[in-house]
Amino acid sequence: MGMDGEVGGRIRQMREKAKELSQAAERTSDPQDRKRLQEKARKLESQAEQESSMGSGDIFPMQ
Repeated sequence: MGMDGEVGGRIRQMREKAKELSQAAERTSDPQDRKRLQEKARKLESQAEQESSMGSGDIFPMQ
């Protein structure tokens, strides 16, 4: 697997994990647990989005 494939696979795994965390948050009855799981899911999704953008060359350095 090349670099692009590895990055794409990692991003896909991150998004899948974020989805699992979101679903777990929906199922839990503990408000603190729900908030923690939702926050983890948001962070993972954000990280996946950043890596995806960097991989496709959408990010330009600040001048």
